[in-house]
Amino acid sequence: MRRFAVVGMLTAAGLAASAAPVYAHGLGQRYDLPIPLSYFLVGAAAVVALSFVVIGLFVRHDGGRFRYPRLDLLRVKGLGPLLKSRVMLTCAKLVSVFLFILVLATALFGTDNPLENFAPTFVWIIWWVGVGYVSALFGNVWALMNPWKILYDWVESLAGRGGSPKGSGALLIYPAGLDVWPAFALLLVFSWLENVYSDSAVPVRLGMIAAAYSVITWTGMIVYGKHIWLRHCEVFSVLLGILAKFAPTEVRVTDEKACRACGGVCGAPGDGCVDCYECFERSEEGSRELNIRPHAVGLVLPARVSTGTAAFVVLALATVTFDGLTATPFWLDYQNFTYPFGRLFGAYAIAAIDTLGLVLLPIVFMAVYFGFAWSIKALSGDGRSALAVAQAFVFSLIPIALAYNMAHFVSLLAIQGQYIIPLASDPFGFRWDLFGTYDYVVNVNAISAKAVWFISVAAIVIGHVVSVYAAHVTALGRTSDRSAALRGQYPMLAMMVGYTATSLWIVAQPIIDSP
Repeated sequence: MRRFAVVGMLTAAGLAASAAPVYAHGLGQRYDLPIPLSYFLVGAAAVVALSFVVIGLFVRHDGGRFRYPRLDLLRVKGLGPLLKSRVMLTCAKLVSVFLFILVLATALFGTDNPLENFAPTFVWIIWWVGVGYVSALFGNVWALMNPWKILYDWVESLAGRGGSPKGSGALLIYPAGLDVWPAFALLLVFSWLENVYSDSAVPVRLGMIAAAYSVITWTGMIVYGKHIWLRHCEVFSVLLGILAKFAPTEVRVTDEKACRACGGVCGAPGDGCVDCYECFERSEEGSRELNIRPHAVGLVLPARVSTGTAAFVVLALATVTFDGLTATPFWLDYQNFTYPFGRLFGAYAIAAIDTLGLVLLPIVFMAVYFGFAWSIKALSGDGRSALAVAQAFVFSLIPIALAYNMAHFVSLLAIQGQYIIPLASDPFGFRWDLFGTYDYVVNVNAISAKAVWFISVAAIVIGHVVSVYAAHVTALGRTSDRSAALRGQYPMLAMMVGYTATSLWIVAQPIIDSP
């Protein structure tokens, strides 16, 4: 929330004439509901519950390999050559690297005023919010445009080590027990910077953070190998790769030789591996596919989900919820209750209290999710452990995280995201006007509180319905007893119905005035 306070000052200035307060990340207005909020909460929960009945009646699974329609874009006449064009790929990479360098340069050498510096608005609004939407709605573009990976590849090629069979000349073997826990830790740190650290929008601080993360990433690639580091430790590759499981695109490799040499866990023999970018990079051109597929298919594909990956998904859901929760009356009560603890830290009392909350909320989420996993095991008669059940169903939480992210950030992107237009002409704050947009006036009415509310309701309900579907298909794929699978889904349904109402209540606090 703190990063929005800085950019929100611009919106507040634009609304100063009417003395309207800034709500919902600078929305600047509230919406009077035509009916009490409780009616929306109950109605949304009822829709999710009804979807369970409909899905239970009509969705079947024959117990064989999960199959779905797909179209290889690389073999579409006219489009395939364009997608494989080295010129197009190089241009895309150049744009990514240019933006990365621009962020570092403006943060370190531009104005100290966050409102007039390109870096804070681009990083916290355009990139951080936008890249999640793109990954979920279109595909894992981050795998192509990750600037740390691109720069590493270029240096490696210049050094004559491109295409090394060991994956970028790893110096050490990555400890298997670490799994994705380094990415888990970095996500928690990033969430702290986003939501608690008061200087996260100060350009020079942001530049130092980006530079430090660059050193960590490149050092990790050198020591453990590029693909190993991206798969386990580079937090944005891990997070956006998980979100992209919802997307309607995939990369697939049918070259079993490339899969045998892969440092990761590849897909089913004979059917190729899906979304393994190490295999995709190593394989021959004729064995590569870039497929269009139905949305959300990636959530239910057979996969080995580690404990670390399951914890990472739950942490991602908890941290985005934390951001919204800090704008509710509940959080004020929490801060008052824990103030004796915070007072021990003097001037950093609120930061200490919020840090404690940021640590505790994921623990609560994990405990609740594990409890529901245990209930699924008990009701379905699953002979595997509760941990194995939790691992199997965790990807069904991804649509919920995406929906909440959409509901929580849509106004931020629509209104405050417009500040990138004048900043594009004057990225350093030196009073330039490179593209003639320096005097652009932000339209603070680009989206209304009413529109935000109904987009939020629709996103959250649809997200939970998709999660119900994903969990149901996963359950059917784990047992041949359909009635046992349905019984086991009752706890998951209860959890999703409860979170539907909770997330809508959280989103509603800065937006609506309920009668």
